[in-house]
Amino acid sequence: MNTDKPRAKSRLQSFRDLNVWQKAMELAAVVYRLTQRFPREEAFGLTSQLRRSAVSIPSNIAEGHGRMNPREFKYFLLIARGSNCELQTQLELSGVLGFVDPRLLETAQQTSHSVDKMLFALLGNLKNKST
Repeated sequence: MNTDKPRAKSRLQSFRDLNVWQKAMELAAVVYRLTQRFPREEAFGLTSQLRRSAVSIPSNIAEGHGRMNPREFKYFLLIARGSNCELQTQLELSGVLGFVDPRLLETAQQTSHSVDKMLFALLGNLKNKST
């Protein structure tokens, strides 16, 4: 007979449980799809920059969460936020240069702005808990 009481929902078990990480992964996938049709000569230029910036966002969220230290988590969230701003600049340049389908660009930009809002809210939440 199982006498264990049902547990209340515990804290996050993994960075994968974070909505912001999930949305950042979605963003990275959109950026990869978006850059597939970039000119071949951009492979080591804007294509590479966009992909590295996009991958950096969920990677830093995951790394910060994995440190299991609120101070370090905040630090890595700030790095993720910086990478997102870098990505937004590169997306805008891609549009100006006409490298991308405007609908896909809009999707990437909207997703990036959602990630930014989520990071900002999470940072604010962590700040409020530490004071």
